[in-house]
Formats: sequence, structure tokens, C-alpha cells
Amino acid sequence: MALLQVKDLHVAFSTDRGEAKAISGIDLTLDQGETLAVVGESGSGKSVTALAILGLLPKRTAKVRAAALGFDGRDLLTYSEEQLRKVRGKEIGMVFQDPMTSLNPVLTVGRQLSEIGEVHLGMTRAEAQKHAADLLGQVGIPQAKARLSDYPHQFSGGMRQRVGIAMAIACKPKLLIADEPTTALDVTVQAQILELLAEIQAEMGMAIMLVTHDLGVVARIADRVQVMYAGRVVETGPADAVFARTAMPYTRALLRSVPRLDIADKGELRPIKGSPPDIMRPAKGCSFAPRCELVQARCHLGQPPLAQCGPDHHAACVLVEETTWIH
Repeated sequence: MALLQVKDLHVAFSTDRGEAKAISGIDLTLDQGETLAVVGESGSGKSVTALAILGLLPKRTAKVRAAALGFDGRDLLTYSEEQLRKVRGKEIGMVFQDPMTSLNPVLTVGRQLSEIGEVHLGMTRAEAQKHAADLLGQVGIPQAKARLSDYPHQFSGGMRQRVGIAMAIACKPKLLIADEPTTALDVTVQAQILELLAEIQAEMGMAIMLVTHDLGVVARIADRVQVMYAGRVVETGPADAVFARTAMPYTRALLRSVPRLDIADKGELRPIKGSPPDIMRPAKGCSFAPRCELVQARCHLGQPPLAQCGPDHHAACVLVEETTWIH
């Protein structure tokens, strides 16, 4: 049984303009020890998916429904807020995109870390402080014990992200959700954070759901890739298959828009023309059709379903049977 299994997830937000459909029926599975990368442009629904799994979307404005939202054999849809709080942090850790806003600026790093040990692990204050120092050392922060008394603003961006990771792994969770964990960091620090996540995963055997728009990050650590566009999954499969045998024009466009160092003729970067669709007015046909270089008349007739184009590899495109066109 998969550690995480999401079936037919829908998320809609109530706005002054009406109902905005952010997620439209996605499926997602993640096995123990596996790394799944959820990829797409800003606004594609990646972070909303992660927050829906954790039950962190605002109850007043967000409507979440799914056929199943299973985690470790339990249906999180049936859980109360108090039950979800016990799962969050202890069994599912979360690394947020901006560590400066996810850390409390008026509490020391040591207090924020030790609170996790006291609340979730039943430690005494002294035990939790020692555990906090061990965590900072585990994520590579020098002089860990001395830095427990420092505040978040006294750490660099990369160090704050390491603190965020320390908080997320404090209870040795079975699943770690990392929402754009390297976006605000320079390239050198990005590599360090990715290596750190890989080391922690190998040590703890946890699964990682990596939310990102950076395909370089995906190629580095992901086992499987799930590409999202306009609240739908448009391509999914093993990372090597998605990169080598791209079957969806949107995925191909994402790959063309980032620098390539592995080919001799690098050429010019090719940005994706246009903008993602307005979620208040969903397209009748393929949502990517207005921006697609290979668009045909039939693309406007209906939203194409995910179709198999290889072993465990699926894409939502009418050209799936003609993938040689877009290789």
C-alpha cells in the first residue's frame, strides 16, 4: 500500500468573483522512501495540493473534496482538526518556501525547535533543548548549541532554510513535504540544501514530496515527476522517462525554458508564450492549447484525459500516440 494516496482531489475557493477552481480532480501516490516532484508554473496548483493534504487551507473560503486522502492506511478526510494537528509535524513534516516568514521572528530558534520536542515527543525542557541542538548539528549548522539562543534574523537565508528542515524532521516523519525549498537561495546553497535532503532521506527512509518549478532540482533528486498545469496533472511518470520521452507539449516547453549544460548546442532559451489561464474561466478544451505550438482544432473540443505513453508514464494530450513529433 502506498504511504500517500490521493484520489480525485478538488479544491475551490470562494471569491468576490465567484468560485475559483484551483484543483480539478488530481490523483497522487507516493511510496515509502520515494521522492515525487510536483512541477509547474506559479498558479498551477502545486502548493494548494500540498496544503490540502495537510489540511492547512482556510476553512471559510476553501472547499476541499476527494474520493480518498489516504496516509499510512488512514483517511485524513475523516480526521478532526485536533487529529490533523497530531499528524502534522509528527508524521508529516513541512518545509515552507520562505523560511523567514515560516519562522517566528520573536522567538529564538532554540525555543521554536524545543517546543516540537515538548509537544509531540513528550520531552522535558532540558531534553528538548538537547534534541534541538542535535537537530541543528544534523542539518549542518556550526556551533549548534550556542546558536539556539539566536533569533531567525541572525541566520542567513540558507541557514534559515536549514532550521526549517530541522523543524520538519524533528519527529522523524514518514513524509516530508518541501514547498519550493530552494527558490530564495543562490545556486551554491541550493545544491547544499538538496544534498542535505537526500542525506536525511537516506538516513530516515522517509518519503519526500518536492513542490518546485525548477526542473534542474527535479533531475537531481526525483524518482517520479508529476507535471501540473491549471490545476490538473498533465504528465506523470518516472523522472528519466519524463525527461527522455516527453509526451506533453507543456512539459517540453518547461524543459526548453531552462538552461541546458548537457548538450553542445545550447541555443537560445525559449520562454513559454502567453500566461496560464484564468481559473475563474476554465477552458472547454485543453487548458494549454492557447499557448501550445502544436495546437490543433481537436484540442479545443475537450480536456484530454491522461493516456498511457509508456510504462507507468501518462500524459494528457491528443498527440500522445504521436509523441515522435515532440521529442
